[in-house]
Parts: sequence; C-alpha cells; structure tokens
Amino acid sequence: MFGLEAKDFRLLLLVALLTMAAPFILNPFPVDSGMAQFNAGYPDLMQRFVIFGIFAIGFNILFGLTGYLSFGHAAFLGVGSYAAMWMMKLLTMNVIPGILVSVVVAGIFSLAVGWISLRRSGIYFSILTLAFAQMSYSLAYSVLTPITGGETGLQPKVTDPRILDAALTGNAPKANLFGLEMGSSTDLVMGGWVFTFNVGYYVAAVVMIFAFYMSIRIFRSPFGMMLRAVKSNQQRLNYTGLNAKPYTLAAFVISGMYAGLAGGLMVAMDTQVGAERMFWTASGEVVLMSILGGVGTLIGPVLGAGAIKYMENILSKINKDILYEWFAFLPDGLQDFVITLVYPFIGKGWHLTLGLIFMAVVIFLPGGLVEGGQRIAAMFKRKKPSDNTPDGKTTPAE
Repeated sequence: MFGLEAKDFRLLLLVALLTMAAPFILNPFPVDSGMAQFNAGYPDLMQRFVIFGIFAIGFNILFGLTGYLSFGHAAFLGVGSYAAMWMMKLLTMNVIPGILVSVVVAGIFSLAVGWISLRRSGIYFSILTLAFAQMSYSLAYSVLTPITGGETGLQPKVTDPRILDAALTGNAPKANLFGLEMGSSTDLVMGGWVFTFNVGYYVAAVVMIFAFYMSIRIFRSPFGMMLRAVKSNQQRLNYTGLNAKPYTLAAFVISGMYAGLAGGLMVAMDTQVGAERMFWTASGEVVLMSILGGVGTLIGPVLGAGAIKYMENILSKINKDILYEWFAFLPDGLQDFVITLVYPFIGKGWHLTLGLIFMAVVIFLPGGLVEGGQRIAAMFKRKKPSDNTPDGKTTPAE
C-alpha cells in the first residue's frame, strides 16, 4: 500500500498511530501525582519531538545512507526559519506559504553549500560544512541584521505588510492554518489525567508522518541503493564508471530541505527566530540524535530526537527540592549523600547524563536504540521446532 512493502507499511502505520496518540502515551501519570513531572504530553514539548524528528530524519538520509557527516545542518534549519518568518511578515500568517518557502530556500542554500563541500570527503567535508554553518551564524548575528534582526531576532509585528491578510487592529499576529490558530488547544479531563490536544502539534505531526513516508521511499528506491553503494565503497563505484557526486549532492540537498522544513515548522509553532538556531551546537545535536537512535535505520533518528528532547526538557527541571522529596524515606545523612551523588546529573547537569548514555550506546549498542530494541526482541523470540523434529533437535546425516 502507498508503494510500500508490507513491513515498511506496518512501520509507517506504527509511527502514525504513536504520533496521533502521543497526548495519551506521554501523560502516563495523574496531574496531582508526584510522578507528574515526568509527563511529556504538553504542546510545546510534543511539537519539539516531531519537528526535531523531521530534522533528524533528513540528516539520516545524508549520514545514514552516504556516510557523509555534516556538522553544518543547523545553517539550513536557520535559513528555513528566516524564510518562513519573512513570509509571515510580508505575505500572510497562514503557515502553508511559510513552510513551502522554507523548504525551497533551504534547498537552494544547501545546493550551493553542497556543491562546494562535496569536493572533499571525510573529515575535510565535515569541517567545510561546519565552517559554512558558523559563517551563516556570524552573518545572521552581526552582519545581516536588517534581514535577521541580529541578536534580538525576528517576530511578526502588527505593522508588517502581510498583503494577503486583513489589517490588524492592535492584536498580536498569530500563526494559523486557514484561520485555525496553531496555539489553540483542547483539554480532555479523565479522572486525574488531563490530555491536551494542540492544533500546532497535529499539523507538525501530519507533516512528520509524510516526511517519514518519503524517507522510506528514498531508502527503498534505486537512488537509495546508489547512496548505500557510495557509503560502502565510493572508490570502487568510481571504477565502474559511475560519477557519485550527483547522487551525494542530491542527498545533501534533500537533507537540507528536510532541515528547512523543520525550521519552517518551528516558526509556525513559535513565531520568532534568532541566530542561535544556526549555532554549531544545533548541528551537533542532530548528529547525537541520529547516532543515539540508530544511524541508517528508518525509525532510529525519530527515537533519538525524542530521547534527547525528553531529557532536555524533563531532566533539566529536576532540582534539589524534588530530590529531597524523592529520598525523604532515607536517614538525613544518607539522604544528603545520595542527593550529592545524583544532583550533578540532573537539572543543569543533564548533559552529563546524556553524555554517559551516548557513551554506553556507542560502546555497547553501535546500532543505537533500534539495535537495543532488536536485542530485547530476540531475547523473547523462541525458535520454532521443525515439523520433522518435534523436540527441536536435528539428527546428523549418516
């Protein structure tokens, strides 16, 4: 169905179901319980899950299929964000034109960057992409301030032209989809649970499902097979008479367009953009997402993006007061000792926890969280006995 094999269609269906049911899945604890702080089903965080999932899916098309490691994808994220913002300032607050233009502009910019960077490979390619990202950040932060807003960034104003929208009378402009505001939410109260259904989240979720579907088509296409050949042995591929550069450039542009799409959605959900979105740490973050989830797998980057954003937004909120509540059952001296050991790894020190998890994954699970899931499934999978050998044993041939 939809041009997919049965296995891929089941995976797509699983991702779609989990995404649509996220408000329920991410709110396992009642609001008034002590564990409610681990709930992640609020609109802003759910939007980040799917938007950075798109970002990571696109990055995986380049890194996972070709092996080319880019440290500059934050530039395309930022360029897409600025393009979407200017559409909202000049044309309309409807998110559709902004999202479409962000993809196009990011694609054009990635074509220029890729055409230069792909003249080299390996670490030299990575350094070139990092250089382009940092140049883009510097331009946005201090040089192109009339266009980017510099340090303060950009956001829609009442006085902006917006030629397709009616004039505003003092109300702050809000992103919408044909009149349906992205910030609109509906709460469903069921006992002690409160489930929030946000318009912006579901718009971003539908886009992510489509982006995931397109990534499956790319992975299973002859084009995807050619990209795998580039990763396997590009020199041998060149010996066959095939020029790999058009394929790698196409993968680079597609990956950049995914990043631009994520940037456009970020503006659609939160109508402001700043130069920090193009900083090198954002590029490093998407690398971590892909490796943590599983490079070269379909669902791995989505899992990695969700894991990192969960730790960033949930672990970082845990403070000493919460730890004292958790360990209140311990004697005072032991309680202080345990909290002293745990506190550096939560709150502002959540990066330490991420670093330890990342090290463990690289050492013990090179295939990321996907490999971990496969190992757990293999542990519970029993080998079926043969029809001719009811006891499951084979008889050696005489």
